[in-house]
Amino acid sequence: MSFELQASLGARNFDMSLSLRDGETVAILGPNGAGKSTLLGVIAGLLRPDSGAARIGDKELFNLDGGSHHWSPPHQRGTALLAQEALLFPHLNALDNVAFGPRSAGASKAAAREAAQHWLTEVDALPLAHRKPAQLSGGQAQRIAVARALAAEPELLLLDEPMAALDIHAAPLLRRVLKRVLKDRKAIIVTHDVLDAYMLAHRVIVVEKGRIAEQGPTRQVLERPRSQFAAGLAGLNLISGTIAKDGITTPDGQVFAGQHDPDWSPLPGQAGVAAFPPSSVSVFLGDVHGSPRNAFPVTVTDLERHGDQIRVRASAGALAQALSADITPAASADLGLVPGMDVRFVVKSALVSVYPA
Repeated sequence: MSFELQASLGARNFDMSLSLRDGETVAILGPNGAGKSTLLGVIAGLLRPDSGAARIGDKELFNLDGGSHHWSPPHQRGTALLAQEALLFPHLNALDNVAFGPRSAGASKAAAREAAQHWLTEVDALPLAHRKPAQLSGGQAQRIAVARALAAEPELLLLDEPMAALDIHAAPLLRRVLKRVLKDRKAIIVTHDVLDAYMLAHRVIVVEKGRIAEQGPTRQVLERPRSQFAAGLAGLNLISGTIAKDGITTPDGQVFAGQHDPDWSPLPGQAGVAAFPPSSVSVFLGDVHGSPRNAFPVTVTDLERHGDQIRVRASAGALAQALSADITPAASADLGLVPGMDVRFVVKSALVSVYPA
Protein backbone atom coordinates (compact mmCIF):
# COMPACT_ATOMS: atom_id res chain seq x y z
CA MET A 1 0.00 0.00 0.00
CA SER A 2 1.37 3.38 -0.97
CA PHE A 3 1.25 6.52 1.16
CA GLU A 4 0.25 9.93 -0.21
CA LEU A 5 0.06 13.31 1.50
CA GLN A 6 -0.55 16.92 0.61
CA ALA A 7 -0.89 19.41 3.44
CA SER A 8 -0.60 23.13 4.15
CA LEU A 9 -0.28 24.83 7.55
CA GLY A 10 -0.11 28.62 7.25
CA ALA A 11 1.01 29.33 10.81
CA ARG A 12 4.19 27.32 10.17
CA ASN A 13 4.67 28.33 6.51
CA PHE A 14 4.34 24.63 5.67
CA ASP A 15 3.22 23.29 2.31
CA MET A 16 4.34 19.84 1.17
CA SER A 17 3.28 16.97 -1.03
CA LEU A 18 4.96 13.57 -0.91
CA SER A 19 4.35 9.89 -1.50
CA LEU A 20 5.96 6.59 -0.52
CA ARG A 21 5.85 3.27 -2.31
CA ASP A 22 5.22 0.09 -0.38
CA GLY A 23 8.42 -1.06 1.34
CA GLU A 24 10.20 2.28 0.82
CA THR A 25 12.15 4.20 3.47
CA VAL A 26 12.53 7.95 2.89
CA ALA A 27 14.95 10.19 4.79
CA ILE A 28 13.85 13.78 5.48
CA LEU A 29 16.80 16.19 5.72
CA GLY A 30 16.86 19.91 6.35
CA PRO A 31 18.04 22.66 8.72
CA ASN A 32 16.40 23.34 12.07
CA GLY A 33 12.97 24.89 11.62
CA ALA A 34 12.60 23.63 8.05
CA GLY A 35 9.37 21.74 8.77
CA LYS A 36 10.62 18.18 9.30
CA SER A 37 8.91 17.56 12.64
CA THR A 38 5.82 19.42 11.44
CA LEU A 39 5.57 16.90 8.61
CA LEU A 40 5.68 13.95 11.05
CA GLY A 41 3.18 15.65 13.37
CA VAL A 42 0.70 16.11 10.51
CA ILE A 43 1.05 12.48 9.40
CA ALA A 44 0.72 11.14 12.95
CA GLY A 45 -2.34 13.28 13.67
CA LEU A 46 -0.68 15.47 16.30
CA LEU A 47 -0.97 18.62 14.16
CA ARG A 48 -4.00 19.58 12.11
CA PRO A 49 -3.16 21.36 8.84
CA ASP A 50 -5.34 24.08 7.32
CA SER A 51 -5.97 22.03 4.19
CA GLY A 52 -4.91 18.87 2.44
CA ALA A 53 -5.42 15.12 2.47
CA ALA A 54 -3.50 11.94 3.26
CA ARG A 55 -4.08 8.25 2.81
CA ILE A 56 -2.36 4.91 3.23
CA GLY A 57 -3.64 2.67 0.46
CA ASP A 58 -7.43 2.91 0.65
CA LYS A 59 -7.42 4.21 4.24
CA GLU A 60 -8.04 7.94 4.47
CA LEU A 61 -6.06 9.54 7.31
CA PHE A 62 -7.60 12.96 6.77
CA ASN A 63 -9.27 15.04 4.10
CA LEU A 64 -9.76 18.72 4.84
CA ASP A 65 -10.59 19.74 1.28
CA GLY A 66 -14.11 20.10 -0.03
CA GLY A 67 -17.33 20.09 1.99
CA SER A 68 -17.10 16.92 4.10
CA HIS A 69 -14.04 17.04 6.36
CA HIS A 70 -12.54 13.82 7.70
CA TRP A 71 -9.92 13.60 10.46
CA SER A 72 -8.76 10.27 11.93
CA PRO A 73 -7.38 10.41 15.47
CA PRO A 74 -3.76 9.28 15.94
CA HIS A 75 -4.60 5.81 17.30
CA GLN A 76 -6.70 4.94 14.23
CA ARG A 77 -4.14 5.92 11.57
CA GLY A 78 -1.93 2.83 11.45
CA THR A 79 1.14 4.97 12.06
CA ALA A 80 3.72 4.77 14.85
CA LEU A 81 5.96 7.69 15.85
CA LEU A 82 9.37 7.06 17.40
CA ALA A 83 10.87 10.23 18.90
CA GLN A 84 14.38 11.17 20.04
CA GLU A 85 13.53 10.03 23.58
CA ALA A 86 12.28 6.48 24.14
CA LEU A 87 9.31 7.64 26.31
CA LEU A 88 8.76 4.16 27.76
CA PHE A 89 6.17 3.64 30.49
CA PRO A 90 8.32 3.85 33.65
CA HIS A 91 6.17 1.42 35.69
CA LEU A 92 6.28 -1.37 33.08
CA ASN A 93 9.21 -3.62 32.25
CA ALA A 94 10.51 -3.84 28.68
CA LEU A 95 8.34 -6.85 27.79
CA ASP A 96 5.14 -5.20 28.98
CA ASN A 97 6.07 -1.92 27.28
CA VAL A 98 6.34 -3.73 23.95
CA ALA A 99 3.20 -5.79 24.61
CA PHE A 100 1.18 -2.63 25.24
CA GLY A 101 0.44 -2.02 21.53
CA PRO A 102 -0.91 -5.48 20.68
CA ARG A 103 -2.83 -5.55 23.99
CA SER A 104 -4.44 -2.18 23.21
CA ALA A 105 -5.46 -3.54 19.79
CA GLY A 106 -7.38 -6.39 21.44
CA ALA A 107 -4.81 -9.20 21.51
CA SER A 108 -4.92 -11.62 24.40
CA LYS A 109 -2.30 -11.26 27.12
CA ALA A 110 -0.51 -14.40 25.90
CA ALA A 111 -0.55 -13.28 22.26
CA ALA A 112 0.65 -9.80 23.17
CA ARG A 113 3.55 -11.18 25.20
CA GLU A 114 4.45 -13.54 22.36
CA ALA A 115 4.53 -10.60 19.93
CA ALA A 116 6.62 -8.61 22.40
CA GLN A 117 9.16 -11.44 22.71
CA HIS A 118 9.38 -11.64 18.92
CA TRP A 119 10.11 -7.94 18.50
CA LEU A 120 12.52 -7.80 21.43
CA THR A 121 14.43 -10.59 19.69
CA GLU A 122 14.35 -8.63 16.43
CA VAL A 123 16.03 -5.62 18.08
CA ASP A 124 18.56 -7.75 20.02
CA ALA A 125 16.96 -6.89 23.37
CA LEU A 126 15.28 -10.07 24.62
CA PRO A 127 17.71 -10.35 27.59
CA LEU A 128 16.39 -6.95 28.74
CA ALA A 129 12.75 -8.12 28.82
CA HIS A 130 12.29 -7.87 32.60
CA ARG A 131 14.15 -4.61 33.18
CA LYS A 132 12.33 -1.39 33.98
CA PRO A 133 13.21 1.73 31.92
CA ALA A 134 15.26 3.14 34.81
CA GLN A 135 17.54 0.09 34.51
CA LEU A 136 18.23 0.65 30.79
CA SER A 137 20.89 2.71 29.04
CA GLY A 138 19.81 5.24 26.43
CA GLY A 139 20.63 2.90 23.57
CA GLN A 140 18.84 -0.03 25.21
CA ALA A 141 15.74 2.07 25.89
CA GLN A 142 15.64 3.26 22.29
CA ARG A 143 15.82 -0.32 20.99
CA ILE A 144 12.90 -1.21 23.27
CA ALA A 145 11.03 1.79 21.85
CA VAL A 146 11.65 0.50 18.32
CA ALA A 147 10.28 -2.90 19.32
CA ARG A 148 7.22 -1.25 20.93
CA ALA A 149 6.52 0.73 17.75
CA LEU A 150 6.85 -2.33 15.51
CA ALA A 151 4.76 -4.55 17.79
CA ALA A 152 1.80 -2.28 17.00
CA GLU A 153 2.16 -3.46 13.36
CA PRO A 154 2.06 0.07 11.90
CA GLU A 155 1.46 0.54 8.20
CA LEU A 156 3.81 3.54 8.30
CA LEU A 157 6.66 4.01 10.78
CA LEU A 158 7.73 7.59 11.58
CA LEU A 159 11.16 8.15 13.15
CA ASP A 160 12.07 11.61 14.44
CA GLU A 161 15.88 11.66 14.81
CA PRO A 162 15.98 8.36 16.74
CA MET A 163 19.78 8.44 17.08
CA ALA A 164 20.08 12.09 18.17
CA ALA A 165 20.13 11.44 21.93
CA LEU A 166 22.45 8.40 21.77
CA ASP A 167 26.20 8.29 22.38
CA ILE A 168 28.73 7.30 19.71
CA HIS A 169 28.66 3.66 20.84
CA ALA A 170 24.87 3.18 21.00
CA ALA A 171 23.99 4.95 17.73
CA PRO A 172 25.75 2.49 15.36
CA LEU A 173 24.02 -0.48 17.03
CA LEU A 174 20.58 1.11 16.70
CA ARG A 175 21.36 2.04 13.10
CA ARG A 176 22.15 -1.61 12.31
CA VAL A 177 18.95 -2.72 14.06
CA LEU A 178 16.88 -0.23 12.04
CA LYS A 179 18.51 -1.30 8.79
CA ARG A 180 17.34 -4.86 9.48
CA VAL A 181 13.82 -4.15 10.75
CA LEU A 182 12.99 -1.46 8.18
CA LYS A 183 13.63 -3.82 5.29
CA ASP A 184 10.48 -3.99 3.12
CA ARG A 185 8.64 -1.59 5.47
CA LYS A 186 7.24 1.89 4.74
CA ALA A 187 9.07 4.40 6.92
CA ILE A 188 9.94 8.09 7.10
CA ILE A 189 13.05 9.01 9.08
CA VAL A 190 13.94 12.58 10.00
CA THR A 191 17.69 12.90 10.52
CA HIS A 192 20.64 15.30 10.48
CA ASP A 193 23.13 12.48 9.90
CA VAL A 194 24.10 11.72 6.31
CA LEU A 195 25.09 8.20 7.42
CA ASP A 196 21.46 7.50 8.41
CA ALA A 197 20.36 8.48 4.92
CA TYR A 198 23.00 6.34 3.21
CA MET A 199 22.34 3.27 5.37
CA LEU A 200 18.58 3.38 5.82
CA ALA A 201 16.88 5.33 3.03
CA HIS A 202 16.02 4.47 -0.54
CA ARG A 203 15.23 8.11 -1.21
CA VAL A 204 16.07 11.52 0.28
CA ILE A 205 13.83 14.57 0.54
CA VAL A 206 15.49 17.89 1.48
CA VAL A 207 13.13 20.42 3.04
CA GLU A 208 13.77 24.12 3.58
CA LYS A 209 11.37 26.78 4.89
CA GLY A 210 8.42 24.41 4.90
CA ARG A 211 8.88 23.34 1.27
CA ILE A 212 10.61 20.47 -0.53
CA ALA A 213 13.87 21.86 -1.96
CA GLU A 214 15.01 18.68 -3.72
CA GLN A 215 14.42 14.95 -3.70
CA GLY A 216 15.63 11.81 -5.38
CA PRO A 217 17.49 8.53 -4.84
CA THR A 218 19.78 8.82 -1.80
CA ARG A 219 23.10 8.47 -3.60
CA GLN A 220 22.04 10.83 -6.40
CA VAL A 221 20.99 13.63 -4.03
CA LEU A 222 24.07 13.34 -1.80
CA GLU A 223 26.58 12.97 -4.63
CA ARG A 224 25.01 15.60 -6.91
CA PRO A 225 23.25 18.00 -4.52
CA ARG A 226 21.19 20.91 -5.80
CA SER A 227 20.60 22.70 -2.50
CA GLN A 228 23.10 24.32 -0.15
CA PHE A 229 21.94 22.15 2.75
CA ALA A 230 22.39 18.87 0.87
CA ALA A 231 25.77 20.06 -0.40
CA GLY A 232 26.84 20.79 3.17
CA LEU A 233 25.78 17.30 4.28
CA ALA A 234 27.66 15.77 1.38
CA GLY A 235 30.76 17.83 2.18
CA LEU A 236 30.75 19.73 -1.12
CA ASN A 237 30.98 23.37 -2.12
CA LEU A 238 28.07 24.48 -4.28
CA ILE A 239 27.83 27.58 -6.47
CA SER A 240 24.57 28.44 -8.19
CA GLY A 241 24.11 30.26 -11.48
CA THR A 242 23.04 29.82 -15.08
CA ILE A 243 24.57 27.43 -17.59
CA ALA A 244 27.37 28.78 -19.76
CA LYS A 245 29.44 27.11 -22.46
CA ASP A 246 32.40 26.49 -20.15
CA GLY A 247 30.58 26.16 -16.80
CA ILE A 248 28.10 28.46 -15.07
CA THR A 249 27.66 32.21 -14.84
CA THR A 250 27.15 33.40 -11.27
CA PRO A 251 24.52 36.05 -10.40
CA ASP A 252 27.24 38.76 -10.41
CA GLY A 253 28.29 37.83 -13.96
CA GLN A 254 31.45 35.83 -13.20
CA VAL A 255 32.01 32.65 -15.20
CA PHE A 256 32.89 29.68 -13.01
CA ALA A 257 34.50 27.04 -15.20
CA GLY A 258 33.73 23.33 -14.82
CA GLN A 259 33.01 20.06 -16.54
CA HIS A 260 29.49 19.48 -17.87
CA ASP A 261 27.80 16.14 -17.28
CA PRO A 262 28.65 14.07 -20.41
CA ASP A 263 25.15 12.53 -20.38
CA TRP A 264 23.44 15.92 -20.43
CA SER A 265 23.14 18.52 -23.18
CA PRO A 266 23.29 21.92 -21.44
CA LEU A 267 21.07 24.77 -22.54
CA PRO A 268 22.68 28.22 -22.17
CA GLY A 269 20.74 30.25 -19.63
CA GLN A 270 19.35 27.20 -17.84
CA ALA A 271 19.67 27.19 -14.04
CA GLY A 272 22.65 25.11 -12.93
CA VAL A 273 25.08 24.44 -10.10
CA ALA A 274 28.81 23.85 -9.88
CA ALA A 275 29.93 21.38 -7.18
CA PHE A 276 33.46 20.68 -5.97
CA PRO A 277 35.04 19.20 -2.83
CA PRO A 278 36.99 21.35 -0.34
CA SER A 279 40.02 19.16 -1.07
CA SER A 280 40.13 20.57 -4.63
CA VAL A 281 40.60 24.16 -3.40
CA SER A 282 44.03 25.78 -3.04
CA VAL A 283 44.58 28.87 -0.89
CA PHE A 284 46.90 31.78 -1.84
CA LEU A 285 47.74 35.03 -0.05
CA GLY A 286 48.36 37.21 -3.08
CA ASP A 287 48.40 36.99 -6.85
CA VAL A 288 48.10 33.51 -8.31
CA HIS A 289 50.78 32.45 -10.76
CA GLY A 290 49.71 31.20 -14.17
CA SER A 291 46.15 31.63 -15.40
CA PRO A 292 43.80 29.42 -13.41
CA ARG A 293 40.22 29.49 -14.64
CA ASN A 294 38.69 29.76 -11.18
CA ALA A 295 40.49 32.19 -8.86
CA PHE A 296 38.49 34.53 -6.66
CA PRO A 297 38.91 36.59 -3.48
CA VAL A 298 37.39 35.34 -0.23
CA THR A 299 37.46 36.34 3.42
CA VAL A 300 38.33 33.65 5.96
CA THR A 301 35.49 33.21 8.46
CA ASP A 302 36.67 30.21 10.47
CA LEU A 303 39.34 27.52 10.79
CA GLU A 304 38.55 24.08 12.17
CA ARG A 305 40.14 20.65 12.40
CA HIS A 306 38.79 18.24 9.78
CA GLY A 307 40.43 14.83 10.12
CA ASP A 308 44.15 15.39 9.54
CA GLN A 309 43.44 18.61 7.60
CA ILE A 310 42.44 22.16 8.44
CA ARG A 311 39.11 23.23 6.94
CA VAL A 312 39.22 26.88 5.94
CA ARG A 313 35.73 28.33 5.83
CA ALA A 314 35.35 31.53 3.87
CA SER A 315 32.85 33.97 2.43
CA ALA A 316 33.22 34.84 -1.23
CA GLY A 317 32.05 38.44 -1.46
CA ALA A 318 31.57 38.59 -5.22
CA LEU A 319 29.97 35.15 -5.34
CA ALA A 320 27.92 35.69 -2.15
CA GLN A 321 28.65 32.07 -1.26
CA ALA A 322 30.01 30.26 1.80
CA LEU A 323 32.87 28.05 0.62
CA SER A 324 35.47 25.74 2.19
CA ALA A 325 39.00 24.56 1.46
CA ASP A 326 40.89 21.69 3.08
CA ILE A 327 44.63 22.27 3.51
CA THR A 328 47.38 20.78 5.68
CA PRO A 329 48.13 22.22 9.13
CA ALA A 330 51.59 23.12 7.84
CA ALA A 331 50.13 25.08 4.92
CA SER A 332 47.77 26.89 7.27
CA ALA A 333 50.66 27.86 9.52
CA ASP A 334 52.81 29.01 6.58
CA LEU A 335 49.98 31.18 5.30
CA GLY A 336 49.28 32.55 8.79
CA LEU A 337 45.55 32.16 8.30
CA VAL A 338 43.20 33.79 10.81
CA PRO A 339 39.50 34.72 10.62
CA GLY A 340 38.99 38.02 8.83
CA MET A 341 41.99 37.58 6.50
CA ASP A 342 41.49 38.18 2.76
CA VAL A 343 42.92 35.38 0.60
CA ARG A 344 42.30 33.82 -2.79
CA PHE A 345 40.69 30.44 -3.46
CA VAL A 346 41.76 28.62 -6.62
CA VAL A 347 39.92 25.63 -8.08
CA LYS A 348 40.94 23.72 -11.20
CA SER A 349 38.04 23.53 -13.65
CA ALA A 350 38.70 19.82 -14.20
CA LEU A 351 37.65 19.20 -10.58
CA VAL A 352 34.35 21.08 -10.84
CA SER A 353 31.15 19.24 -11.84
CA VAL A 354 28.41 21.29 -13.52
CA TYR A 355 24.83 19.97 -13.77
CA PRO A 356 21.23 21.28 -13.83
CA ALA A 357 19.82 22.96 -10.73
